Amino acid sequence: MEFKSLKNIESSFKQIRLFMLVFTLLCFGVVGVVVFKSYQFAEEQRQKIYVLDNGKSLMVALSQDMSINRPVEAREHVRRFHELFFTVAPDKNAIESNVKRAFNLADQSAFNYYKDLQEKGYYNRIISGNIQQRVEVDSLAADFDSYPYTVKTYARQFIIRSSNLTIRSLITNCSLVNSVRSDSNPQGFTIEKFNVLENKDIETVER
Repeated sequence: MEFKSLKNIESSFKQIRLFMLVFTLLCFGVVGVVVFKSYQFAEEQRQKIYVLDNGKSLMVALSQDMSINRPVEAREHVRRFHELFFTVAPDKNAIESNVKRAFNLADQSAFNYYKDLQEKGYYNRIISGNIQQRVEVDSLAADFDSYPYTVKTYARQFIIRSSNLTIRSLITNCSLVNSVRSDSNPQGFTIEKFNVLENKDIETVER
């Protein structure tokens, strides 16, 4: 009888140890879930920005990874550079103003190309001939898989004279590197190794 009692006590201890082990594992599991959910909630809250509108109402704005928009910003940077650099009016001050703004988006290579045109009398002919010139960017082929990024631009130049309109094919190539954002360079890129691959007449329309 005593042996049977001892055996029952031993089995009871085993059951108690088993229950304690299961209970401990459940506690660790609950704690792990709570910690994970707390971290997940904190990450979600960090994605929210609270904006005070004129000191009156509180609005919630969601933040996102800046790298998501970099391809879009890169294309806009190159597009803006071409618009500033290749849009020319028969006015010396207007030309210099546009070119200076374009130089804020590029390095020495763009300045070298400008100086080359200037030495060939290109801008003087624009002014003396009362010629308007504007550019339309058709498409941009960019490689964002390797840094610095390479961008090839396909555009059309419209050279407007009093007697005719000349349309030119313009193809350029450049590299893009990250730079500091500023009022004059809001996208935070710098154009390097700027090069004109093609600039030729494709159509002339009499006016």
